[in-house]
Amino acid sequence: MALDISPVKGRSSLRVVYGACPHDCPDNCALETHVDEQGRAVSVRGRADHPVTRGWLCAKVNRYLERVYDPNRLLYPLRRVGAKGSGQFERVSWEEAIAEIVERWQKISATYGAETILPYSYAGTLGLVQGAVTDGRFWNRLGASQLERAICGHAAEDAVLLTIGGRLAPAPDMVLKSKLILIWGSNPASTSPHLMPFLRQAQKNGARVIVIDPVRTLTARSANQHIQPFPGTDAALALAMMYVIVTEGLHQPEWLAEHTVGWEHLLERIMQYPPERAAQITGLASETISALAREYATTAPALLRVTDGINRHTNGGQTVRTLACLPAVVGQYGQPGGGLMYSTSDWLKWDSASVNHGTDPACPTPTRSLNMNRLGSLLTGEADPPIYSLYVYNANPVASAPNAGKVVEGLLREDLFTVVHDLFETDTARYADLILPATSQLEHVDLHKPYGHLSLQYNMPAIEPQGESRSNWDVMRALAAGLGFQEEWLRADADTVINEVLTASARTQTTLQGMTLERLQQEGSIPFAIPVEEQVPFADGKFRTPSGKVEFYSEQALAKGYDPVPGWVAEVEYTPYKPASELQASDEPMPLICAAAHHFISSTFGNQPTLKTKEGTPTLSINPHDAQLRGIRSGQLVRVSNERGWCRLIADVTEDVRPGVLSTATVWWPKFSPDQRNINWTTSDRLADFNGGSTFYTNLVKVEAETEQDQKGGE
Repeated sequence: MALDISPVKGRSSLRVVYGACPHDCPDNCALETHVDEQGRAVSVRGRADHPVTRGWLCAKVNRYLERVYDPNRLLYPLRRVGAKGSGQFERVSWEEAIAEIVERWQKISATYGAETILPYSYAGTLGLVQGAVTDGRFWNRLGASQLERAICGHAAEDAVLLTIGGRLAPAPDMVLKSKLILIWGSNPASTSPHLMPFLRQAQKNGARVIVIDPVRTLTARSANQHIQPFPGTDAALALAMMYVIVTEGLHQPEWLAEHTVGWEHLLERIMQYPPERAAQITGLASETISALAREYATTAPALLRVTDGINRHTNGGQTVRTLACLPAVVGQYGQPGGGLMYSTSDWLKWDSASVNHGTDPACPTPTRSLNMNRLGSLLTGEADPPIYSLYVYNANPVASAPNAGKVVEGLLREDLFTVVHDLFETDTARYADLILPATSQLEHVDLHKPYGHLSLQYNMPAIEPQGESRSNWDVMRALAAGLGFQEEWLRADADTVINEVLTASARTQTTLQGMTLERLQQEGSIPFAIPVEEQVPFADGKFRTPSGKVEFYSEQALAKGYDPVPGWVAEVEYTPYKPASELQASDEPMPLICAAAHHFISSTFGNQPTLKTKEGTPTLSINPHDAQLRGIRSGQLVRVSNERGWCRLIADVTEDVRPGVLSTATVWWPKFSPDQRNINWTTSDRLADFNGGSTFYTNLVKVEAETEQDQKGGE
């Protein structure tokens, strides 16, 4: 609903329209857009009455109108007229574009089967309609290949579910009750900034904040303590902490006996990791490990904050499983201000049948499922039968997929028909046969379920679509009509879809009590209906695992082929920790961490001039010791390479990374990077130990200083 307000900062008449930030961030901010008499948005703000947004927006979304009114936005459908990747396109009508897609897909389906058509999308929006519904309904009806959307937190999600049975983090304000907060492998100052005021207040209240991260992040700079383990060794550190806790009698035997299964199995694993062994693995002093363990075990309530970055290793699933055991060993689950803060996603689950209609009689039997992390390999021979058409939306895989050089190789195939639906001509769109203009969040209806707080948020369009841009769902409706699909659930408008899913989900989800479409349209943001006594996760001592307890030994994990007991294993690409004094070879590969940029969300916002300027340049952080060995100085162009590929970055010689470790911020668009390629030319499309997750951070690279002659010589 649009509410009239007057005046606003000297304007005689403005409308304020309630909305929700759509991007892949736990904060899912509540927005208000001010629109003038001509229908132009003049400001986008955070709602002051929202319990988490509190009237302000992050550095990224604060510049949202620059994105909406960017002169480089795509406004009309385009057809390729030059070679793939040349960027040569001509304008066509929507009718021509839809007709061409329909004709090509009908021929492909008749010749090879609809499973040779692959949708590729991820978190360009987290909306119910423009994300989840678009991801399912049309493609299920078409019979296209299913996409396993595993690029972000798949391993961690599986690990948490196997251990405690639900992604039930507390609301952000629960940290105000904490006395100790471990932020492990997470940088909320950049990736969940609305948590930071709560953390700062907790510190003022006397809580200690300890950041455990190989890189000195923005969050680490304001912490009480920063501990830097060697990348990929976090599970060994956690096990050694448990060793100290158990051997010094600081654990909670009664709680463990009542609320866990498999303690004897985990204990056997724990006893293999005394601090002295973990020190050799992690590069931390054994005294640091022991002190951390004692502080964690003797300070209550203690909260462990974990997010998805730490799971992007080949051992990521087991790492998160191990970390999720720590609060149980000290009996912190169910305590206000204690336990695990991972995700709030499972406080509300949408009714899957109403979201995707996958079991509708009109839908063909589900076809194969293809893992998005393997896109380059799938396009270059791994898929059988091959993929003959790719439809990309809510994603920019040339910039953000692993092993991006192979993705480009696949996109150059002449027999691949590629359609990209986006707001901008991304690096991926340059390889498309057709580009379709997409709406921004200010131009379409949607509903948003957060994963970092506990309110449901409706997005009312504030302005008319720019040019001829269309929403994801409206394009799906047009394609369904073009293919002759008659099902009403493919023809319904966004509000009808929302109402259907809300109604179906409310039958089983008590958190939706009192929620209606009309109320959401009126109020914009509504808290979940969670009784006060249930707002602390697992306060009743009941977990959502098969046993109803924390599962240190998991039969489900065993059935999936995983180790049923949490533990540490070395990464597949692994160079053991060495003290700086032993790092003497200038050609020795080093692990590279690809941390989230402060001004981008994956590749979103990576083309906005203001935010690019604020982010700086694509840099490689390297410790002075390693830089000296390689003759590298700050500001110098360096070549980062491995067997998968290479790119060039600007060196930043800094103590923010420890010796033997490298770091770079992602995701820079290749077109704005040296040599038209970014760090994902080196990252691996190998899958993690759990659930087909990504392994961006298991990445060994060599770094070389570049001379002018090197730069002229290219590869």
